[in-house]
Order: sequence, then structure tokens, then C-alpha cells
Amino acid sequence: MSRSVEVSVPTPGRARAYRPALTLTPHGRLVLVHADDAPELAPDRAAELERAFARGAGHGLLSLGARHVGSALPPDFAWWRELAARLVTALCARADVAEARSGLTPPEAPADVELEALLRASPLMRGAEYLNVAVLRALWDELGRAFVTELAESGATLAEFLKSLDPAWNVVGRVHFNLAENRRDAEAPFAFLATYTGRLNAGGRAQHQQLGHALKEYAGASNGVSHQNERLLSLLLPVQRAAERCDWLRAMIESGEIFHPLRWSPEEAFRLLGDVPALERAGVVVRMPASWRNGRPARPRVSGTVGTTSPGVLGQDALLDFRADLALDGEPLTEAEVEALLTGTSGLAMLRGQWVEIDRARLESTLARFRAAERLAGEGRLGFAEAMRLLAGADIGGPNIGGATPDGAEAADQDWSNVVAGPWLAERLAGLRSPQGSRQRVHPGRDLRGTLRPYQEAGVRWLHLCSELGLGACLADDMGLGKTIQVLALLLVNRKEKNRTEKNRTEKNRTEKPRADPRAPSLLVAPASLLANWRSELERFAPSLRAQIVHPSAMGAEEISSITPSSFAGTDLVITSYGSLLRIPALESTVWDLVVLDEAQAIKNPGAKQTRAVKKLRARARIALTGTPIENRLGDLWSLFDFLLPGLLGSQKEFARYTKRLASGPAGSHGPLRELVRPYILRRLKSDRAVIADLPEKTEVKAWCALGRAQAALYKAGVDELARRIGDTEGIQRRGLVLAFLMRFKQICNHPSQWLGDGAWDEKDSGKLARLRELAEVIAARQEKLLIFTQFRAVTDPLSAFLGRIFGRPGLVLHGETPVKKRQELVARFQEDETVPFFVLSLKAGGTGLNLTAAAHVVHFDRWWNPAVENQATDRAFRIGQKRNVLVHKFVCRGTVEEKIDALIESKKQLARGVLEGGAEVDLTALGDAELLRLVALDLGAAGGE
Repeated sequence: MSRSVEVSVPTPGRARAYRPALTLTPHGRLVLVHADDAPELAPDRAAELERAFARGAGHGLLSLGARHVGSALPPDFAWWRELAARLVTALCARADVAEARSGLTPPEAPADVELEALLRASPLMRGAEYLNVAVLRALWDELGRAFVTELAESGATLAEFLKSLDPAWNVVGRVHFNLAENRRDAEAPFAFLATYTGRLNAGGRAQHQQLGHALKEYAGASNGVSHQNERLLSLLLPVQRAAERCDWLRAMIESGEIFHPLRWSPEEAFRLLGDVPALERAGVVVRMPASWRNGRPARPRVSGTVGTTSPGVLGQDALLDFRADLALDGEPLTEAEVEALLTGTSGLAMLRGQWVEIDRARLESTLARFRAAERLAGEGRLGFAEAMRLLAGADIGGPNIGGATPDGAEAADQDWSNVVAGPWLAERLAGLRSPQGSRQRVHPGRDLRGTLRPYQEAGVRWLHLCSELGLGACLADDMGLGKTIQVLALLLVNRKEKNRTEKNRTEKNRTEKPRADPRAPSLLVAPASLLANWRSELERFAPSLRAQIVHPSAMGAEEISSITPSSFAGTDLVITSYGSLLRIPALESTVWDLVVLDEAQAIKNPGAKQTRAVKKLRARARIALTGTPIENRLGDLWSLFDFLLPGLLGSQKEFARYTKRLASGPAGSHGPLRELVRPYILRRLKSDRAVIADLPEKTEVKAWCALGRAQAALYKAGVDELARRIGDTEGIQRRGLVLAFLMRFKQICNHPSQWLGDGAWDEKDSGKLARLRELAEVIAARQEKLLIFTQFRAVTDPLSAFLGRIFGRPGLVLHGETPVKKRQELVARFQEDETVPFFVLSLKAGGTGLNLTAAAHVVHFDRWWNPAVENQATDRAFRIGQKRNVLVHKFVCRGTVEEKIDALIESKKQLARGVLEGGAEVDLTALGDAELLRLVALDLGAAGGE
């Protein structure tokens, strides 16, 4: 996992890599952090950005958008720079730019439609799941305030301040190059005129004048010649800067033609059109004929339609139809028109009564690629992955259609082509992209012992549609939104459908390749620390599912070694761990109905043995579950999709080359990649409006933990010792002995080192630490905060050190020895400093009186056998002022006294002599010997782990 910490100023002379990254926090704050996997930046540039972001996000954005114009930046920086540059550009367009000073009103944010378009083009980056229009508007306002502040600090005019930021913003008045149609002139059907904005007219509007007039206006009186000459030079500077890149403009300046109206041929107008980006970067405003939409003439576009009819085979092996056309404004061109365009020259041409832009080479190459795809489809060789890449416009690799595409050509191709989904494919993609609006109705019925919330019902429909189509699906809901119950509901739905079709099975829409029998079980692969959780959730929500856990914690060594594919007959679900895949060959040789990966980030490393083992599994469809954002790292995304939909993102090398092009491309280059993977990822956040209204404010879940081998041995030895000694004591001595052993069992369940006092605290020796890592890694990736309670002072420091390694930065610790004066300081830091990721508290010291609403997660590492005390601790986060749903994780070791006491508290049933003292505290000292030993006895089958 990458480390994210606040960037610090480097010590002079000390070599270090500058790897800053921009992160959007859950509160919508844009911060600069250090990340080991971020691209390296030049030290001076990184230091300047660090200083700016230290003042706030607005100042950081201003630095990006105004001081780093034209600089090569990583994709996330370049995208944020584009947002900031829009505000600076709007300020440059002010008619009073030469006179305006501090106190000006920043420009209003762009319309929602513009911001939504910007969002769709955002690259994959940290915190992308928190990005929305409201956040962009807030950051725009913060940027505007920062601009006003820095302008006031400079004491300069707006023009002078812009010039100090970067020469590209040096505008006193704006020069406009205006192109207009003149159809009455057959030889020169275009007119060119250079104008400028020198002042406001009486109505307060910008007054445009012919550029030649500036020579007279700025000639000046004898007492102001120098000032007027400076104004003229400032006015013409953008034109001169543009002339350095445009030879035709330089010639016009040298001849003086720039100051007069000109008649232009189509070739001259096309020359201007091609240099618009260079002119605008230099500060010149270019205005095109009003009839040209978006400032450009119409273009004939190569149009492709894929998936008009249902393929003969569903899933990743589907072969789709494809049709290619050359169209203008959506209307196909005739063969004669196509031939005329392709045999003519590039430039502007009159077609169907309007001027159109022609790039003959681009049209030829794009049309050739699309027609090659059309031929492949006609021959039954256009695969699903290539068709989806064509549809998204993501030129990653795969079959060579029409020759190789040169680097950098992809973005240009999209300007001259588009691919749309035909009726059959469009209907399926609509269901994948918007499961909440799907007309499909699936429900597990009474076999599900629970009620699905509306967003969970939508999730089950989506998973069912994906698996029905034989496509991979990544359910990436936030932690606490119920991914488990959605998968169990899907398995129940599938079992109902299998039972209905059992008597009349057909092989419609299937190939002859090995595939799952309709009666085949599904396979669930999870970290070993989560197997107990799945067993518990099965018993709770879907007890009718016939499940088999294939793992040393549930089976003996001989039983495991004798497993064959036939061992799974009559089973609905087989559950195993990632490690077991490497040791049990039958899991690989079986053809499954579904393969489900829990905590699918476990396969983010494509070279790892367990990743390779997972990808060898065969199934009708594959599902990945993760609460960790997959938008943050492109390498992780490839490895995940190499499991879900092999080939969709090309080979690892092809994807690496593609992402390298994206990183060096313009802002918005990541749009096609997002579009390509979007149908197969369902991500809902606890902050989503549709989800918030449907969630309780507090969700409590059990985090079931297995015992490590050392824990199990120590626990069993403790039970044996208690059995020997309990019969020889009575009265207060017996009570003391029972309490001492109960404390001993609690300590062993936490970690052997707590009982032994050896100071080792090795992660592999504790099932609770393994489970805590699973949770903390997701919470860290989500940039959320964690409270963790323990009743033991000795546990606080080891927990803090352990979590510090996971989060990549330290948290806070509070216990009985923390001075009273320091407690409020710690609370304030946790509440106000977003860089503080966790707070470890002893239950007695931190269980009451503190307001810790910055946390969205509460972990009870060990259980205080008094529900009221636990609830008081939980309410440090779940209280007035909390704006998010709180997820409470209660750690319980399977097969131990912890599990039995938990069940006792949940059921609120009393044993023969009563065990809930006063309805709250669990009193076990009053139990008889036999009852007590049954309570603390170790169930090795349930408690064991790897």
C-alpha cells in the first residue's frame, strides 16, 4: 500500500525524491501529500506547490493554474490546473484588466453542465470518489478568494499581477482575431479582421475596435508618449508571442496586414483554424463564424455501431456485429461524397451547403480501421473486449484492426469518429450503468433472512445481470453498505433459477468450452481472517445455502488432501482462503458457477503467487468485492480487470503503454478509460444522497477473528489449568480465580504477547491484528478516521504502532496516564487535523465525555462485557454533530469465551443462576464449574486459522 503523508520541506543539501500527489479528502478539501507511487516532480516545482498548498487549496490551485502554464505535470495536477486556468482566463477577459486592483469580484463558477463535463474527463486519482459538482464549486470559490487575497497583497493592478504570475496572462486589452464567412465573394469566401478591447463603452460593455486604430489611440500626447507606448506594446505582446509559433502571422505583422481587414481563401482560413490553440495560449482571442458550432466548422465523422443484434454467445467470448459509416451531422454521406472527400485535399470544403473541416489522412486511417472492424465482425472475429474498447474510444491494444495506431493519435481519432451501441448492447449497458433504474426484478424470496434496502436490491439486480451475461462485476460499495448480504442474496436467486431449469436444461447461447454445470457450486475466496465472518453471515442471512468451508480451520489435513471436484457435489457455496488456493489443486480443476473474491485488493499485485492462482480459476462469471477505491492506482485496476474481464484492458504491457500516453496527454485523456470500465464497477458511498436516506445513523457489525496457532495453544493450556484448579477453590478465592482466568483469556485473544509480556507483538500471531489490518487498509484508502477502544492500557501503544504502519503516519493515544490538560488538546487535534488518521483510547479513560465526531469508524478491539459501557464509548463518535453514518466493528474471536459471551449479550437470556447482573454487567463468577468450563472451552474447529 502506498504511503501518504504531508509533504515536508526538504533539508537543504539532502537528496530526496519529490513525489507529491493531490488528494481530495472526504470533506472536499484538496491537499498535497507525499505518495511513494506518485510521479516525481522537479524539486523547485514541488517546493513552490508545497508552499502554495500550505496556505490553502485556493492558493495551491492558483499556483497550478497561473504559475505552471504549459508545464508538463502528472495527470491529476494537469486536471486541477485546467479548473484553475478557467478562472484566471475569465479574469483576463475583463475589459478593465489594466486598471482593476484589489477588491474585485471573482468570476462566477461555470455552469453545471461544464463542471459535469470536466468531471467526466477527470483522471483516476486519489479521492476521486469524493469529487462532484458541489465540491468543484466550493473549490472554485476558494480559488477566487485566494486570487483576490494575493492580488491585494501584490498592490498591483490586475494586469500587472497576471503578468507577474506568468507572461501568458499579460493582458492590458484583449486582441481578437475574427473570421467571418463572405459567401458573396467566390474567390475569397472568408474575411479576417483583428480587433482589440481598449475600453468600456457608455453602456459598460467592451468596445471592440479595429487593431489598426490602436496605432492612433496609443500614439499619445507629448507628455505621455512613454506610457502610451507601453500600453501599445502590452496590447501587441500576445500577438508577437503567437507570431513566434505562426509563420503566417509573423509575415502579416511585418507587412502591416494585421492592422487591416483582409479577404481570405479557404486555405488561409484553415491555416488560422489549425493554429487556434497556439493563439489562445499566447493570449489572443479567436472568434469563428457564428454558424460554426463550438467555434469550429462541422466535420464529417466516421461512425461505428456495435451490438445491434444479440450475439450467438454471451459473455467475454461474445462476437459482436459492427457497421461503419461516414456521416455529417449524423446523416450518412453517399458513396460519391465519401469518394470526393477522400480524393480531395485537407482543409475547408463546401459540402451540403456548409463549410466542413477535412483532415484527409485522419479520415482515411480512421475509416480504414472501422471498416477493418466491420470485416472482422462479418467474419465472426470481432471479440467483446475489442468491441468495448472501440465503443469507449480507448485504444489500448488487442487485435490489430487496420494497422497500429501511433502514440498520441487516439485523442485526435476521437475528434473524427464516434462509436455507439446498437439496440441490443445499449439495453444491456443501460442496465449495467444504472442498476437502480433497471426493469429487471430479481429477489431471493423467503430464503433470505433479512430485508434488502433499495440500493442493495439494485446491487443484486446488477450482479445478476452481469453474471447472466457472463461478465465480470466489481461491487465496490463503501464498507458497511452490505456487500456480503448482496452476494448471499444473489446466490439464493441463482439457486432458485437453477431449480426451475433443472428439468429442462439447454445449452443455448453457450460455446463448447468447459463451463459450469447448472448445478455447479460457486466459490468464494476471502482472506483467512474473514472466513469466520462469512460463516456467521451465512448462518444469519442464508442458513438454507449449503456451504462448505475448505480450510484448515474447518477440516483436517487428511480430509483436505483427499478433496476432489466431486467433493463439492450438492454444495451451493465453497468458501476458502487465498492461501488455500495454492495448496488445494481441486479448487483450480473445478469449473465453478461463480467465483467471488472478497477484499479483492488482495490480487492487486499481478506477479504474486496468489494472484496467479486466482486467475487460473474457471467460472461462468466472476465477481470482485472491495471497499477500497480502485480509482487511485492504474496498476491495481489492470490486475483486477485481468481477473474480471481478461483482455478488456489489453495485456499488462499494452496497458502500461496506454497509461503512459494518458499521463503525457492533455487533461481529459482519461475519459475513454473511465468509460471502458464504468459498466462493470458499481460503487456507492455512504455519502450518496440515495444511500444516506436509506441507512441507519449507526451500523454495528461483528468482526469475527480466528485465533493464531500460538493463541490457540495458550488458550487451551489456560482452559486445562482452570479445570485443574477450579475444584479446589471456593468463595472469594474461587471468584478471584475465575476473574483472573477470564482476564487471561481476553489477553490471549488480543495477542499472545499481552499475556506473555514478551513485547514481540508479531502480527502473524494474532487473528485480531490480521482482521484489524483488513479494516484499517480500507479505512486508510477511504481517507476516513478510526477510533479504536481497548480496556487494556498495555495494548494502546502496540496498536498505535501497528496502525501507524498501515496509515503511513502516526495517530493519537489516550489512556489513564494521559494528563487531563493534554486530553482536550488531543481531542482538538483529532477533530480539526485531517492528517490524524486514528485515535487509540483505553475504554475507561476515553469512553465518556469526549466529542470525537470526526471519526466514521469505531473498533472495539476487546469486548467490555457490559453493553452500556461499550455504547458509551461508541457514542464518542455517534453523537450530535456527527454528519456521517458511524460503522461500529466489534472484534470477537471465534470458538472462545468471547463468542459465547457475545451470543449471551445479544440474546439477553439468563443462565440458571443469572448472568446479567443488573441487566448490564456479565457476571460469570457465579456459574457452576461445569457451566463455566463449557463457557470458556475452546472450539478448535471454529477458532483455528492460518
